[in-house]
Amino acid sequence: MTCHEIEALRLGLMNSLGVDDDAARKHARDELGENPEPHIAALADAGSLAACRRHLDTALVELEAEVTSTDEDDPEYDYLRGRVIAVRDAVGALDRLIDHGEGFLEDLGDSHHALHETFPVDE
Repeated sequence: MTCHEIEALRLGLMNSLGVDDDAARKHARDELGENPEPHIAALADAGSLAACRRHLDTALVELEAEVTSTDEDDPEYDYLRGRVIAVRDAVGALDRLIDHGEGFLEDLGDSHHALHETFPVDE
């Protein structure tokens, strides 16, 4: 049993952040297999944090639908519910990462403006 959503998110984040870890990438690809579901493949191939967030939302909806359609007596039911919790947690962590990045961009803009106010450039 694997958590394809989390492995695909790891790949999407490695793409988005420029992380070049061949061993981690190979491990995640092996976990996903040769033909992952389309929404999982899209998440794994995401090239930006916004794309990761969009595809993770889709993956969560698909996973929640799978839980809903699974009988509570099914041996995998509890594991599926655990995956939902893990993916929801990942959504929150990704949102914090995006918010932090946006805040960093604002801080850089403020620094840039303060520098120009302190040292005006004659045009």
